[in-house]
Amino acid sequence: MVLSCNGGDAYDWAKAVKEFDEAKSGVKGLVDAGVTELPRLFVHPAEHLLNNPTDPALQPELPTIDFAGLRQGRRREVVEAVRRASEEWGFFRIVNHGVPRQTMDAMLDAVRRFHEQPAEVKAPLYSDDSRRRVRFNSNSAIRENDAASWRDILTCVFNDDEIDRELIPEACREEVLEYVGRMIELRETMAEVMSEALGLPSNYLSEIECMKSEAMACLYYPVCPEPQKTLGTPKHSDTTFLTLLMQDTIGGLQILHGGQWVNVPPVPGALIANIGDLMQIISNDKFISVEHRVVAQPVGPRISVACFFTPSMSAAAKPFGPIKELLSDEKPAIYRKFMFRDYCQYYKIKGQDVSSALPHYKI
Repeated sequence: MVLSCNGGDAYDWAKAVKEFDEAKSGVKGLVDAGVTELPRLFVHPAEHLLNNPTDPALQPELPTIDFAGLRQGRRREVVEAVRRASEEWGFFRIVNHGVPRQTMDAMLDAVRRFHEQPAEVKAPLYSDDSRRRVRFNSNSAIRENDAASWRDILTCVFNDDEIDRELIPEACREEVLEYVGRMIELRETMAEVMSEALGLPSNYLSEIECMKSEAMACLYYPVCPEPQKTLGTPKHSDTTFLTLLMQDTIGGLQILHGGQWVNVPPVPGALIANIGDLMQIISNDKFISVEHRVVAQPVGPRISVACFFTPSMSAAAKPFGPIKELLSDEKPAIYRKFMFRDYCQYYKIKGQDVSSALPHYKI
């Protein structure tokens, strides 16, 4: 596979995308081919790459919440910490969450094992068809003239917590099933704590089934020859109600907080929780969904696993809007009602030049 690099005026974006997709080998295929210069398809505009000084001494620290308190008689303390973090940051780190370290390590190893298989083994799974429950791709769904991202993804979609196990690649099948089972358990805990943090009964979010399905993205960010010119994942907010992220030791995750990019360094055994756009909408802006990105690295590969929680099939067939119990004359609804499918479609087509899909749904 050969893609044109930085120079020249004859660059054909559509042709570059077609060549890349037809190879079905992803970004790792470029690395395996020995690229030393970033293909033009992956070069991001300079304004998208702007960074703030990253002196750790000048950066605020992401809140860390110890979920052991839920088992040690300090539930109110944990709920209050989740409330503050969800209102002020939209992101927080969780420790003592109940997912065994060996399960986490096995999952990271399995993701590496899948992505480092020969290209011809992964090729049959390569697709940008969102109807496929299990698919491997890289940057197929980018909008015309958007820059591609330096990453590969294996996606496994569990509708109503279910999937045909035979669809999952054998290289990571058992680990995916074990890990998503643990994520479902933690999701139930998160739903209770977040309901209470909103001032609602602990079973509220579970009852409305807003986090009953999950899509697991198994991400692989190969070593980048020119990381200063591209991004592993561009600036975005999540379409979810909640995302739970596990990252390895490489780093690269940044969140936009207080107008600056803040590094989120890995902590062994910890998980990152982040509020999605849909949670911001139903909470009527009480909880915030913030933009984040992954910067490309000259070392690696970087491996992470994101579990995106979305509505059950039945809940997705009903309109979503701000929770009525959170509304009053003093706090009227900020957002109109909408269908989950319509929201996802709008998010997909808005492209990299729109900072958030949220304003589109404001009253």
